[in-house]
Amino acid sequence: MNFLLNEDQLAFQDAARSFAVGEMKPFASEWDEKKIFPKEMFKKAGELGFMGMYCPEEVGGMNLPRLDTSIILEELAVGCTSTAAFISIHNMASWMISTWGTESTKQQWCDDLIMGQKLASYCLTEPGAGSDAGSLRTTAKKDGDYYLLNGSKMFISGAGETDVLVVMARTGSQDDGAKGISAFAVPADLAGVSYGKNEDKMGWNSQPTRAISFENAKLPADCLLGAEGEGFKIAMKGLDGGRINIASCSIGAAQACIDLSQAYMQERKQFGKPLAAFQALQFKLADMVTELVAARQMIRLAASKIDINDPDKTTYCAMAKRFATDIGFTVCNEALQLHGGYGYIKEYPIERYMRDARVHQILEGTNEIMRVITARRVLEEGATDIIR
Repeated sequence: MNFLLNEDQLAFQDAARSFAVGEMKPFASEWDEKKIFPKEMFKKAGELGFMGMYCPEEVGGMNLPRLDTSIILEELAVGCTSTAAFISIHNMASWMISTWGTESTKQQWCDDLIMGQKLASYCLTEPGAGSDAGSLRTTAKKDGDYYLLNGSKMFISGAGETDVLVVMARTGSQDDGAKGISAFAVPADLAGVSYGKNEDKMGWNSQPTRAISFENAKLPADCLLGAEGEGFKIAMKGLDGGRINIASCSIGAAQACIDLSQAYMQERKQFGKPLAAFQALQFKLADMVTELVAARQMIRLAASKIDINDPDKTTYCAMAKRFATDIGFTVCNEALQLHGGYGYIKEYPIERYMRDARVHQILEGTNEIMRVITARRVLEEGATDIIR
């Protein structure tokens, strides 16, 4: 068992860190304040391969292991957590298109998605179907060589600014549950597709979030991803990796806050001493670092389970997502406390990291659902000898 990163992983880490420092960090505050979706930055990220990290090589992707992807996303999140999170979502949607798309769909989208010239959104959540994704009601009814899409999605990252939507819709009956769901690659400007307002959010302001409505949107049949009825399976496969990705963004935010806190404790003086001289604050920083290292290793374990297709990979991803996103937010919050009043004002980036990290405990499956997934598995006979 070797916990050291190999040469390739170190090279990816260094490239991502340099990109984050040069192309993301200097602009993150402005993107947040003015709600700027930095499309030119995504094109630059695409030139380095960061917009198609685990797309297959045959369509131009890097086909990276999920462990390597996690390492990259953590570093990008140090630069701008909100924007790194969108890169994660774009990668997941692009991977679905490049893995399950027809040849014509791949030819239409893959080159531009992987280079960041075009962007993708992932559309699963609905007004009445959040944690219970299997109950979604958006429909795709076959009509000759087309499907007619009707329904709505909400809380869709990038919506209104992206070029293609990976949409989960019901091709079977409501009684079919998850087995009646199919996946589609839908052009974002398709007639019958409309968008709501850009939501006014606590964080994640560098990426728009909108509702999407479909009203008899006529979609060519070859935009189906995989076969009819495979949509829920595709969605769940995507979410295993998505949970690791978003957890990696959480620890990137937390690492940035620890770096800032360590420097602040050396510089800031109270009662004639630097904050670093007070044992209570030393212990707080020590606990923050300890918990962050534990979260990072748990993410990397889960990512490795995906890479070897371990039968319990979903459970490990759920545990890692729950633990790392909780720890990530807690570390950001503790860093804000260490900074006192300075941490609370927008002149310092701590409050932005905390705001951006908070939503990670909700999306890609709430942390309560992560507990449900884990509990279901560990309550099976013999499971506690395996999940350890």
